[in-house]
Amino acid sequence: MPTNPITPPAVAGLLLAAGGGRRFGGPKALVEHRGQLFVEAAAAALAGGGCAPVVVVLGASAAEVRERADLSDAVLVDNPEWVSGMGSSLRAGLAVLADAPVDAVLVLPVDTPGVTAAAVRRVAAHTSPDALVRASYKGRPGHPVLIGRAHWAGVAELAVGDAGARDYLRRNPVLDVPCADVASGEDVDRPEDLPS
Repeated sequence: MPTNPITPPAVAGLLLAAGGGRRFGGPKALVEHRGQLFVEAAAAALAGGGCAPVVVVLGASAAEVRERADLSDAVLVDNPEWVSGMGSSLRAGLAVLADAPVDAVLVLPVDTPGVTAAAVRRVAAHTSPDALVRASYKGRPGHPVLIGRAHWAGVAELAVGDAGARDYLRRNPVLDVPCADVASGEDVDRPEDLPS
């Protein structure tokens, strides 16, 4: 008698790459590091960690990102309100995924070049519609962050300015998954923050 294979929960990747990079001196999506643009490396980490689809939210210099970056396997979304902060990009990405057949979304900002596919996979292993999970690095919370579908409306409601999901995560229990052995969670705000 044939058995039905158990389908693992589906998780989308959401890459927030719309910012203007004021402190960096330009959009961080276009920063080249180790032969790749930040936006390409981050999208590859999400895809390599099992996320599908991978949605990339663009804003500042969106046309240049589309021209220069190899994002042929990603869903590209323009956020016309990008200047208002990361919250609008998070809302734009969640809106695009509203009808996608996924249980959760794994969110990654473009300026965390040390996040690897292994870290994505480790956090994504906790995928469920009720999941609220984030990577942690030596006890400090970081990215990526896994948000189950049951939380999307609450996250979108509180995602204003540059807060992203931060306020929602503060108000709800979150599972921290240690990832320092497979990734670095440091964000890059200025050129001198780039890892060597």
